[in-house]
Amino acid sequence: MSDHYDIIVIGSGPGGEGAAMKAAKEGKRVAIVDALPEVGGNCTHHATIPSKALRQGVQQLMDSGRHSGARYPDLLRAARGVIEKQVSMRRGFYSRNHVDVIHGRAAFVDDHTVEVSKPNEGRKRLGADAFIIAAGSRPYRPADIDFSHPRILDSDTVLGLEDSPRSITIYGAGVIGCEYASIFRCLGIKVNLVNTRGQLLSFLDDEIIDALGYHLREQGVLIRHNEEYEKVEADAEGVTLHLKSQKQIRTDYLLWAQGRAGNSDGLGLEAIGVELNRRGSIVVNPCYQSTRGHIYAVGDVIGHPNLASAAYDQGRFAATHLVEGSCSDYLVENIPTGIYTLPEISSIGKTERELTAEKIPYEVGHSLFRHLARAQISGKTTGMLKILFHRDTLKILGIHCFGDQASEIIHIGQAILAQPGEANSLMYFINTTFNYPTMAEAYRVAALNGINRVS
Repeated sequence: MSDHYDIIVIGSGPGGEGAAMKAAKEGKRVAIVDALPEVGGNCTHHATIPSKALRQGVQQLMDSGRHSGARYPDLLRAARGVIEKQVSMRRGFYSRNHVDVIHGRAAFVDDHTVEVSKPNEGRKRLGADAFIIAAGSRPYRPADIDFSHPRILDSDTVLGLEDSPRSITIYGAGVIGCEYASIFRCLGIKVNLVNTRGQLLSFLDDEIIDALGYHLREQGVLIRHNEEYEKVEADAEGVTLHLKSQKQIRTDYLLWAQGRAGNSDGLGLEAIGVELNRRGSIVVNPCYQSTRGHIYAVGDVIGHPNLASAAYDQGRFAATHLVEGSCSDYLVENIPTGIYTLPEISSIGKTERELTAEKIPYEVGHSLFRHLARAQISGKTTGMLKILFHRDTLKILGIHCFGDQASEIIHIGQAILAQPGEANSLMYFINTTFNYPTMAEAYRVAALNGINRVS
């Protein structure tokens, strides 16, 4: 067969998969090129799937009371089993939809041709009428830190750690840093969490931030705010992190979790006129077209919101626009955030800080998990559900959840928040009969708590 395709998708993570499946189902001849030896992208092999599988393993050990003697490599082996299942399933998607899967690193030769190179297997040129770039992102690595040293890790290489350290320093208190701090500490490993900012996860509601900080400290994580590194020294026994405040932190390992960089470099984009912003992300219009109209980009390689869930939809929308010339679907305004600490966090919509700045008259409804029968039965009583709503119209403005199953619970609120007009109302939760006992009942409890504040 010819090496010319209707569409070539670069990257087989969620964005690439969404694009390839949509284009194939529209009858296009599609190839997907991925630099990794198996499909699934960084989401499956290095980020979302392995870290969440690790987290689930720790949660199960905690529930059984066996977490104190658990070994990190044992949890990794279980996570690899999940990865294998995900890869097998995705391979089947491409096979059933007649998408050619080509492994190797792609780079543009001209604006209709890519060259795919694979170690020890030479180079191959592929042509296409159009391209969708979904190359993802990778951990940011400062040039002055030796990531080849076995005791200096990032969110990719931590998945190859072959022992259970006694102590670890995590530099960077974003989502990845907080998740791994929670995982390691619950395995009995001493954790230093170094934050370059004044608070954890500042995009969250302040009350949720406070709850997260409290519970991390209760678990034994030592959090240091407003710190920046001066240098990193590693030897055969451990790593010393030198801070600009003159502090020195010595631990067995250092996990660098300070941001990610889009995989736009090495694709040869500048030479064919594809514009990148100052952070190296591909610049796209609302239809995900780059400055070369037949070359689209989706997912982490274009930056915000850097979510697997959003990337899949972006891929579908980009393929729709490419095939049909238009697309009436766009990412919804409110995308839920899921953070898989122990306990987990999920939120959608406005925070109290944002509503105050915008001078919107709002009120708050709370439901504490310790008051819910289902939480008492399961023993998962830590956490709360918080509803922010307009004082006058009762319109739902934001929902924030901290505790067991938070990332599942949030979707009930998401459905109501997305409703037009009067259908988006606190009264939905008050007038709806929820199964009893359930965690979902937290919505009714929080709504009643809120309506009492304005009645």
